[in-house]
Amino acid sequence: MFEIRKFTQENKNTWDVFVRNSINATFLFLRDYMDYHSYRFNDFSLMIYRKGNLFALLPANIDGGVLYSHQGLTYGGLLIDKKATTAEIVNLWSFMNEYLKDNGVSSVIYKSIPFIFQNIPAQEDLYALFRTTNAQLIGRNISATIYQDNKIKFIESRKSGIRKAIANDIQIRLSDNWRDFWNILDENLKNKYGAAPVHTLDEMLILKEKFPKNIKLYMAYKGEKPVGGSVLYITQRVVHTQYISANFEGKEMGALDLLFDYLINQEYCSYPIFDFGTSNEEMGRVLNEPLIFQKEGFGGRGVACDIYQYTL
Repeated sequence: MFEIRKFTQENKNTWDVFVRNSINATFLFLRDYMDYHSYRFNDFSLMIYRKGNLFALLPANIDGGVLYSHQGLTYGGLLIDKKATTAEIVNLWSFMNEYLKDNGVSSVIYKSIPFIFQNIPAQEDLYALFRTTNAQLIGRNISATIYQDNKIKFIESRKSGIRKAIANDIQIRLSDNWRDFWNILDENLKNKYGAAPVHTLDEMLILKEKFPKNIKLYMAYKGEKPVGGSVLYITQRVVHTQYISANFEGKEMGALDLLFDYLINQEYCSYPIFDFGTSNEEMGRVLNEPLIFQKEGFGGRGVACDIYQYTL
C-alpha cells in the first residue's frame, strides 16, 4: 500500500509543494529552512507514497541508529494533507517502523507539532504512536500562548511597564538592524546563561532573506538607540516569538512591555494566535519561572510541546 523514499535534493520542489498544502506544516519544513544548517545533521527525511501519490512527509535526521524528527527544528512530526485518515496513519506508522528497522534504525525520538500550528486538527500521529509503538513521553516543554479572540488582560506590572516606556518616549519599529539586536541578545544570553543564540547572526540573515514574509524583527528605540526587540516567526495562524531580548536600559524603561502591547494588540491582533514559545531547560524538567511569569503577564497560557521516544 505504501512506498517510502528518502528525500534527495532532486525532490526539493515536490517536497515544498506538499509542505505548502499540508494541514499541519509551517515554513520551518520548507527545504530552504531545513537545509540552512544541513552540514550539522545527517538528513534522513522520508517521502511516503500511497498508490503512487505523495501521502506524507517525515522531516528527520539520523545519528548513531537513532532517528530524530527533527534535531535541527523546534518541532518535527509527520506532515499530512487533509485527505489522510486515522486508519491510514496507523497503518502507515506500522509500515514506516518496518522500513526504519530495515534501514538500521534502533529507536525514534519524535517532537510532535504543537496543535496551535495545525490549520485543522491533525493529531493522528499521536494516536498512531500509542497504537503501534511503545512510545514514552521523555520531554514536555511548556509554551505561553494567547488566543486573540479570548485574551486575558495584562497584569498590572506589565501595564506599569507600558506607562514607563511611554513616559520615556520609547518607539517601536519594524527593523532591519539585525546586528544591533544580535548584540543585545548575545550579551544577555552570555551573561545570564553562559550560552549563545541557537542561530548565528549570519544564519538568521540568510533565513530572513529567504523568508521575508515569515521572519521579522521589531525593535524598541530610545531616540536612535536600540534598547530591545523580538524576532517573530509568522505562520498562517500563529505569530511566534523566536527571540526576545532587551539591554539594561530597555528593561528599566519597560521597552518590552510596550513592544508586546503593540505586537499583540495592534500589529498582529488579526492573527488567531500569539505564541511566546517555551521557558524550559532539560527537556522540560526545569522551568524558568521568571521568564514564564513575564510571558503569562501578557496573557499567555500553557501549551504543551511533547517529545516521545520508542524503540524498534
